[in-house]
Amino acid sequence: MAAALPAPRWLPAAAALLWACCGSAATDGIQDKAEQFFRSGHTNNWAVLVCTSRFWFNYRHVANTLSVYRSVKRLGIPDSHIVLMLADDMACNPRNPKPATVFSHKNMELNVYGDDVEVDYRSYEVTVENFLRVLTGRIPPSTPRSKRLLSDDRSNILIYMTGHGGNGFLKFQDSEEITNVELADAFEQMWQKRRYNELLFIIDTCQGASMYERFYSPNIMALASSQVGEDSLSHQPDLGIGVHLMDRYTFYVLEFLEEIHPASQTNMNDLFQVCPRSLCVSTPGHRTDLFQRDPQNVLITDFFGSVRKVEITTETVALDPNLVGLEIRVPDDEMATEPLKYAEQLPVAQIIHQKPKQKDWHPPGGFILGLWALIIMVFFKTYGIKHMKYIF
Repeated sequence: MAAALPAPRWLPAAAALLWACCGSAATDGIQDKAEQFFRSGHTNNWAVLVCTSRFWFNYRHVANTLSVYRSVKRLGIPDSHIVLMLADDMACNPRNPKPATVFSHKNMELNVYGDDVEVDYRSYEVTVENFLRVLTGRIPPSTPRSKRLLSDDRSNILIYMTGHGGNGFLKFQDSEEITNVELADAFEQMWQKRRYNELLFIIDTCQGASMYERFYSPNIMALASSQVGEDSLSHQPDLGIGVHLMDRYTFYVLEFLEEIHPASQTNMNDLFQVCPRSLCVSTPGHRTDLFQRDPQNVLITDFFGSVRKVEITTETVALDPNLVGLEIRVPDDEMATEPLKYAEQLPVAQIIHQKPKQKDWHPPGGFILGLWALIIMVFFKTYGIKHMKYIF
């Protein structure tokens, strides 16, 4: 019998190559799904919201910041990932006719202060130094966690600022200012220290576009309420409080965000169009040349929402076999009722079209006294002082 011919040496290598080709073809679909699953390139979201103005006549700047705070919380960013800086406490101001509230609309229907606001930096803690330390992470070890921006290279960060500014600067507390050069250098430090993946900068102030002119770090998208040489105007005057409740740009941004939900596919190009000159009176601007992605492919929720990576499975997973098929019903009278949150109030889109409520009329403080004085003057003019004895 003839001996069996030995297998060629190249046969195992060819078999391995064929198996690799087949395996790679089978995994192409899985890899594509994985790339699509992580298409945004980030795993967590942070927000730094800053109001730099003090005093009662700057009520609208606090309302601006709290409105954005309300929106990002509603879309899923928790307080642990929000650094809120308010230079003044309008909710507890003695001039506030409704203590513990801050309203963003003249109908007094939308309380943006709510019942669970966590202010991390307040009053004189809101300084240029503290703001830059939060961004760059140069914070003393004793600083609590709630006052830290614990972001990384997978973080998308929203930075919103509002206050009084000018060409190339933004005032803090009417006593100091931050320049566009200092802000640009802080963002560069953040990039060098791998503290963000993508950054969205929004500023509502006069000549706001001047604040992003000096940016030079990658992956930054910037929006402003006005161009250089233009003022950012207020909106929603309230005669009862005596001040304007919001600025125009933030008001229309808030109205736009009320239509957004966590699964929305609305992109950044839609945000660029929310406040044309016909509404804002000023000319909003934006800058995208430093941003690597096309704004049309950037979802609003990439910055205003919270990332929730999930895996979809068709298999049924029973956490406890003893509880399968067991339903526990709680009587209606025993169900605990939670207090109403501000996120559950009427949407802004419905509120702004409501007619103002009719307020009960009350005479001014000196009205009654003035009326009596007028009666006495008419009496003296008619009868003179000699008839006073018939009255008393």
